[in-house]
Amino acid sequence: MSENKTSENREWQREERHLRDCQALIAANVKEYQKQYEARHRETKDLFDAVQGGNVELYDQMMTSKSLEEHSLNQLHKNQAAYDKPFFGRIDYRNVDERLSESIYIGKHGILRDKTNVEIVDWRAPISSVYYENEIGEGTYSIPDSHSDGKGRAYHIDLALKRTYDIEEGRLQGFYDSDVAANDELLVKYLSKNRDAVLGDIIATIQKEQNEIIRESPFHNILVQGVAGSGKTTVAMHRISYIMYNYKEHFMSNEFCIVGGSDILIDYITGGLPELDVYDVKHMRMDELLTHLLKKEWKKKYRIIPPSPNLAWKSKMLFASELEQHLQRLRDHILGNCVVCDEEIGMLLSQKNNDNFIKGNPGFSINRILVTLDERLRNRIRLQCQDREEVGIYKKKLTQYKNYFSKYCYKGSVVSLYLQFLDVYGKTYYIDMAPVVERVSDGIFDVYDIAAMLIIYYRTLQRKPDEEFGQIFIDEAQDFGPIVYYALRTVLPKCFFTIMGDVSQNVNYECGMNEWNDMRQKIFDSSTDSFRVLAKSYRNTIEISDFAGKILSSASKGAYQIEPVIRHGEPVHFVESISQEEAAGLAADILSDLRQKGYETMAVICFAEEEKEAVIRRIGRQIQLTDSDKSGFCKGVMVLTVPETKGLEFDCVLLWRPDLKGYKDNPKLAKLLYVAATRALHELYVIR
Repeated sequence: MSENKTSENREWQREERHLRDCQALIAANVKEYQKQYEARHRETKDLFDAVQGGNVELYDQMMTSKSLEEHSLNQLHKNQAAYDKPFFGRIDYRNVDERLSESIYIGKHGILRDKTNVEIVDWRAPISSVYYENEIGEGTYSIPDSHSDGKGRAYHIDLALKRTYDIEEGRLQGFYDSDVAANDELLVKYLSKNRDAVLGDIIATIQKEQNEIIRESPFHNILVQGVAGSGKTTVAMHRISYIMYNYKEHFMSNEFCIVGGSDILIDYITGGLPELDVYDVKHMRMDELLTHLLKKEWKKKYRIIPPSPNLAWKSKMLFASELEQHLQRLRDHILGNCVVCDEEIGMLLSQKNNDNFIKGNPGFSINRILVTLDERLRNRIRLQCQDREEVGIYKKKLTQYKNYFSKYCYKGSVVSLYLQFLDVYGKTYYIDMAPVVERVSDGIFDVYDIAAMLIIYYRTLQRKPDEEFGQIFIDEAQDFGPIVYYALRTVLPKCFFTIMGDVSQNVNYECGMNEWNDMRQKIFDSSTDSFRVLAKSYRNTIEISDFAGKILSSASKGAYQIEPVIRHGEPVHFVESISQEEAAGLAADILSDLRQKGYETMAVICFAEEEKEAVIRRIGRQIQLTDSDKSGFCKGVMVLTVPETKGLEFDCVLLWRPDLKGYKDNPKLAKLLYVAATRALHELYVIR
């Protein structure tokens, strides 16, 4: 046997032995945490019974016991989840500053040997970034802090080894040494699995460009343009987990909110969060978030409808700009002369003093300014009267100037103010506003009406700032026009946004975003806002990517091209039919065969809502379908329209009778077809 082969065998044996040692430690931890949990659970129950019985002095002790119980249960679950695959990576490095050499194993879950020693480092820990980003040789990594810039101390290292492990069902299948985390051989192996398996292994295969976004400071706003299959949704999920792990003192879990365009997309995203130790985060559709921020101004009787392509002007920044100018004129009119000079006690509020106050608080609404001016007036009266001998003059002046400014607070609704603005806007741009005014007057709004009303609410009526959200993550961002993001950025100035999208996948062609210029130049334009591009697609096979790439040239005029991972599969199948009934029969046969192959998630994608209903009736008579309206995203065969598939992926996809000729001269149709084709992980069928 050669010397190299002998060395490889010894290394294999060492790694197998280390795996067994880790599993033995984890098994012992499971036993210990199980015992701890049961003891603390009994203690918490006894204390709870005592408190319920009237011994309220034990309440604090009960809450402490409950916290310890939850800690034990959390550690128990972590160790149980880690047993079959304790780690996926290893780095050997020397800390140049401290002249210490270390070998660290990295896993999905951090595993403790005892209270002070870490056996397996959590993938979210700062040192783990070396595995994802550094090449062999000298480099640095940083430990984040909670300062506003998010920067921490940098450590200089010399990386000697970066190793990726292939472990399945508790057994070592192989390991690979590479300058790039998760080399192509292992990456392709993971991507070849079914969707659920891919999600389970994704932490081991995070790529450098994805990791940089995940670990970007939480005190920055990030816009991400990512082609279909580039991992946008996965990156967003892992970024939430990373921030919650490293910045727990700065952000509570209930300050996070995940936003999407549909319930099925939100269900798809949130379904994978528990695996990442993410719990208790809020999640809403975009329309739900906007109405939530309107507080009591949004009435239960109001109704939301899809935006009309004919009214796309409401989604643009011009509409938002004109609205802001209208509200500024209203502000100047109401607050233009706030001088108060009393004949008996002199100048109370000067114009210069008021102007400085008003200009210094641009985030205060008109009503909040008026209420605050009353407070300033009362304080000024107190100051002017404190040296006077007349005892009653102070109370007299307080009564005289009671509600001097706040009596002018607007008492109407945002709808009334919005209708006033629509009238002005229509006359300015010669637009017939009658249909819009009638609909709004009846309490029927699209998402752009709500965004405009949110701006109005913030500028005129809001009494105190909204500080509910600290981090908002928006997926499929391109499906909404710029005014939505302008409204959110305006109303939530202290919140940070992670916005993921692909302008090539804008299915709301007239109203959504077909480029990022407004977002980058007019909304997220500060020095700490960043724009990232994810060009590599990890979802589709080469064959599917080639098919989608031809469509992409029409969808986005070549602005963002796909760089596919080299993973070959079945060719795209084109199936000819002579009627709807025959197409349904062929589709049912194909889906049955795919199920026999072991595929678990399949979708028939239609290009019109009426087509969807007909397909469900026809195919549903032959095979069992999953109702997405009732079940959300789940295994089985789903029949969906293109917008309903946004952000989702399936093992196999059948495109239902698409127009394969018309898209070449129709960017709107090309985008729909591009979205539909790129939903498939492994096999794509086109029923014609």
